[in-house]
Amino acid sequence: MATPKKYFHDHLVLLLLSVNGFLATAGSIFILVRLSTSHGNGYIVQYRSSLGINAFETGNVLDLLSFVVFAALVLGIHAVLSMRAYHVNRQVAIAILSLGILLLALTIIISNALLVLR
Repeated sequence: MATPKKYFHDHLVLLLLSVNGFLATAGSIFILVRLSTSHGNGYIVQYRSSLGINAFETGNVLDLLSFVVFAALVLGIHAVLSMRAYHVNRQVAIAILSLGILLLALTIIISNALLVLR
């Protein structure tokens, strides 16, 4: 039981977990607010550059709500992976949490780009 105690007492790990939690929560709220203020059914959910004029593909709200589910999954999976990797190597755990921050930032950027096209 020494690993969880050391894991949660590491200041850098706690900082990265907090940033991951904030980005996941802020991104989810941002997406949900943008979806609730939009009226209509057709949302652009994909861009395929190889299709030419028909490069934008439309979808429904569930396709965009998958970004919220993805943010929650990234937060949970990266936290568990880093906790399990912490007792092997601290730097690996920090790298896992840092990559989680990158994924959550990209989730916010891409969902914003798709919602702006609406």
